[in-house]
Amino acid sequence: MGMPSGTELLIIFGIIVLLFGAKKIPDLAKGLGKGIKNFKSEMNDIDEQVKTDAPKKVEDTKEEVASTETTKTTTQA
Repeated sequence: MGMPSGTELLIIFGIIVLLFGAKKIPDLAKGLGKGIKNFKSEMNDIDEQVKTDAPKKVEDTKEEVASTETTKTTTQA
């Protein structure tokens, strides 16, 4: 099943007009557009947060390893 042809799209669009009415379709499109825009902006925020938090986690891990090695050296001496 590939993309619907032109006549199939017209039939689908006609059914949508019958179900929702011609006046509601622009409102539905605006709501859908706002939803997609909000989703993309949240995804970008999460990506930025991950990029800024990742180096901190690596530095914290390095500090933990260094403190563990210091403790081992002190205990063995």
